[in-house]
Amino acid sequence: GVVLSLRSVDLDFHRRKGLLGSAPVSILSRIDLDLHKGETLGVIGLNGCGKSSLMRVLAGILAPTRGTISLHSGTTRAVLALGLGFRPELTGRDNALLSAMLQGCSREQAEGYLEAILQFSELKESFEQPVSTYSSGMRSRLGFSTALISQVDILFIDEVLAVGDASFRQKASAAIKEKIRGEQTVVLVSHNLQEVEELCDRVALIDAGNLMALGPTLEVTDQYRTLLHDLARARSG
Repeated sequence: GVVLSLRSVDLDFHRRKGLLGSAPVSILSRIDLDLHKGETLGVIGLNGCGKSSLMRVLAGILAPTRGTISLHSGTTRAVLALGLGFRPELTGRDNALLSAMLQGCSREQAEGYLEAILQFSELKESFEQPVSTYSSGMRSRLGFSTALISQVDILFIDEVLAVGDASFRQKASAAIKEKIRGEQTVVLVSHNLQEVEELCDRVALIDAGNLMALGPTLEVTDQYRTLLHDLARARSG
């Protein structure tokens, strides 16, 4: 069944113009999209085309300017982006607890996940230190581990397989693949076409804020490669 739908969704952004004025800039335009339970949907496109904005609208972080979003009742969502919304004065443990609760866990459930989050993140005694003392790699490991281990209905992954050092990346990538092969519903924003082809059931191609294509993975990635090829030729020509 469908767990999340967008209908005629637009997202505008107001850019300052002169001293007093501001001009609306269109980021997303007339997006229609259904996300099905258990599928992995890839989102691809050039830098600045609106991929991450689409993910933020789907995840409920940004409200659309126009159009409607319908979420199947009781559906929980989490975004695997790096350290989204951590409170720097709180410890890693408290941030993990808070994040899990914001993702829809009860306090008891969230407390039950803490040991697994500590183990997976490899933060050791830093888990008890304020996040303000963390390097960006440590933050990303904490964010990744919390979103991965808390059980949510829809997991949004934004270019996150580039986190941390090589050995953590490998572990993170394997853990995501395991989730994807299970029942997890996933939206994956990625530049890595090989990764998209390996992991996704369907792909959305965004170009200049428009949904250019939505369909079976290889069909859409082929279309994107053609687009990249044409762009490269136009630039060199």
